[in-house]
Amino acid sequence: MSTFKVLIVDDHTMFREGVKSLLEKQADMEVVGEAANGQATLEKVKNLKQDMVLLDISMPGRSGLDVISQIKKIDSRIKVLMLSMYENEEYLCRALKAGASGYVIKRAAADDLVASIKAARAGEVYLSPSMSTQLVNKYLMLGSNETEDDTTALPYDALTDREREILRLLALGKDNKNIARLLDIAYRTVETHRANIMKKLNLHTL
Repeated sequence: MSTFKVLIVDDHTMFREGVKSLLEKQADMEVVGEAANGQATLEKVKNLKQDMVLLDISMPGRSGLDVISQIKKIDSRIKVLMLSMYENEEYLCRALKAGASGYVIKRAAADDLVASIKAARAGEVYLSPSMSTQLVNKYLMLGSNETEDDTTALPYDALTDREREILRLLALGKDNKNIARLLDIAYRTVETHRANIMKKLNLHTL
């Protein structure tokens, strides 16, 4: 398998170095560059052959939210994964609408960052558990408000019993590892169910 080439963008040098160190330990990932602001990011994107940009949402000058669409104009195939310290639903929705493949909170565990990159590489949308909680609670509320007289099908209706079970655990803030342990199923199975849930609920086009 060819290596997945990543450009790291963050205005904090120590954070970039930490992420770079983490990714360099992954046999299937390669860090091809770094940038500290929006303008430098766009210049790097034009000159490097990256598959993904890990993009900080808050930077001097142009914010990461403004840069996403520009990256997509340069090359729509590039995956963009937002890194943020803000557990803010508005930022999340704006990022996904702009074309981001996921939204990861900076305080997330190293394993979660690696998992998010792999999910994006596979064409899936990855959200940090805390952000998933905000979104899935809305769908759970919609599901609980259904009545027998309802004639309009909701995305929630398309979920299987297992997917609804996992959705509720996500709403409680459980991560994939915890869900796998609680349901006594494989971690990869949880990832698959989670991807199916996101697809069925159309979360990537919020």
